[in-house]
Amino acid sequence: MRDNGRVISATRQPETAAETLPPRLIATDLDGTLLRDDKSVSPRTVAALAAAEEAGIEVFFVTGRPARWMDVVSDHVHGHGLAICGNGAAVVDLHGGPGSHRFVKVRELARENARDAVRLLREAAPGTVYAVEQTYGFYQEPAYPKLHMEIPDSLAPAEELLSADHPAAAEPVLKILAYHPEIDPDAFLTLARLAIGDRANVTRSSPSALLEISGPGVSKASTLALCCAERGISHEQVVAFGDMPNDVEMLTWAGRSYAMGNAHPDVIAAASGQTVANNEDGVAVVIEQLLTELP
Repeated sequence: MRDNGRVISATRQPETAAETLPPRLIATDLDGTLLRDDKSVSPRTVAALAAAEEAGIEVFFVTGRPARWMDVVSDHVHGHGLAICGNGAAVVDLHGGPGSHRFVKVRELARENARDAVRLLREAAPGTVYAVEQTYGFYQEPAYPKLHMEIPDSLAPAEELLSADHPAAAEPVLKILAYHPEIDPDAFLTLARLAIGDRANVTRSSPSALLEISGPGVSKASTLALCCAERGISHEQVVAFGDMPNDVEMLTWAGRSYAMGNAHPDVIAAASGQTVANNEDGVAVVIEQLLTELP
């Protein structure tokens, strides 16, 4: 496949079934993938998403973002209005528009698992600081850096934030954010996965040493698989896009998958193909080509 003379190359052979079955669902990451670096959705991309849905292909936004950060794409979801947020921790209905998102599926991180993960990672990587994402709240430790635009609901040690008697204890924990100011990001991810083991799923989507810790088995891929099963859609009928390590499982699971031109090396290795960078509308380039191949 070419776009303006540039080759969109394959890094592994697509499955035979995926090559012959028409796509029924497009699953795309947001930051670094669908969105440009300025967080905008280009007119070309908006048009490509609309054309896909007009052709009967569902579009799912699959992101590490919490639900409250979904306003940037709410205007572009067209008919279905669903997004997988928090790396698979929640499925959110965006139909109501900005400020009125509704949770339709929550896959929480049990507080006992969360406390274990914090303890084990503190022991393995002293100096790690934490924030806690819940369905309707964001909490952090005093030393956690200003990585996000919002003001936390409260400041306290993670052990206190995750305790059974915390004021927000009845609210599900979606994920923990763990930051280290000195360790290499990829090394931190490897260390955390070894330290935490099967108590939680650990990934990252940030270029910094910021990890995202979810419930055991919770990932973009596993939640997308659940949503597809509910719709009678096989993985061969899914086309996926991503750019960071938290997309690897989804790209491996999907019948056809594309790493962005700006993607992490692990993502390029996992995907069946590669498109151009997010700032060059790489998702739209592939969707436009797919639509020309429909019967």
